[in-house]
Amino acid sequence: MVVSHRTIRTQQADLRLSQSSGSGIPIVLIHGSGSSRAVFARQFDSSLAAAHRLIAFDLPGHGESSDADDPATAYTIAGLAQSAAQLLDSLGIDRAVVFGWSLGGHVAIELASFHQAVAGLMLTGAPPVSKGPFGMLRGFHAHWDMLLASKKAYSERDAERFEALCFGDTADPSFRQAILRTDGRLRAAVTRGMITGKGADQKQVVEQAAFPLAIVNGENDPFVRLTYFETLAYGSLWEHCHVIPNTGHAPFWEHPDLFNPLLARFAETVAEQSRDEATLAPRRTRAG
Repeated sequence: MVVSHRTIRTQQADLRLSQSSGSGIPIVLIHGSGSSRAVFARQFDSSLAAAHRLIAFDLPGHGESSDADDPATAYTIAGLAQSAAQLLDSLGIDRAVVFGWSLGGHVAIELASFHQAVAGLMLTGAPPVSKGPFGMLRGFHAHWDMLLASKKAYSERDAERFEALCFGDTADPSFRQAILRTDGRLRAAVTRGMITGKGADQKQVVEQAAFPLAIVNGENDPFVRLTYFETLAYGSLWEHCHVIPNTGHAPFWEHPDLFNPLLARFAETVAEQSRDEATLAPRRTRAG
């Protein structure tokens, strides 16, 4: 198994990505605010990378990707989803499992609302809320730490606190630098866009989804209301809403031994459904 790295130019930014040489259905991993593709190291270091084409990229304004050329347009959920869509198109991916964590989960839902490549969607730490402030209040805990999600300039202390909220005491030393590197204009713009209701109605997207949808959260996530996930009328929920015990906002990092098998099983479910659809399509064509 080989992991390669490259940079892809999109309309908004140069996106740095890593991908494995696995031959199974691609799994696209989208990180959260203040993070980078490095947060998925424990997926790349697992059997997932050999079984599937894992693809992780740094969002605009994060990691080794460039800051956005037009922040007002790019630093919204819709703008970030457009960048992800251009990356998928550049890689020639027409069917994929998309995993989104935190901000990346909201980007993934937006992507799924318009891009046919999303054959299956897994969300962690990203409640699919309806538009506007009241929708956000239903999905997220309201406390002072949430202000960090929208703060433009971070001090070292802010970065330390945000790191602890995301990873507890399990963070890699590089994660703090990723937080400090992030273009702070994105935090303010994304929060403002969600409050004002820009982009797709995420609750509606998941409730009307025809593709398999997996929900996997950490038991002790400090940001999201786990009870909210049980209130949604999912269109195609995979199994049930999974909760990984003794983990916080990033269970895929904190407990990959529990998370990775879930992602592997979900990817196989999506791949099998895609194979079935491919088999039925020619029959429908001949019948028509």
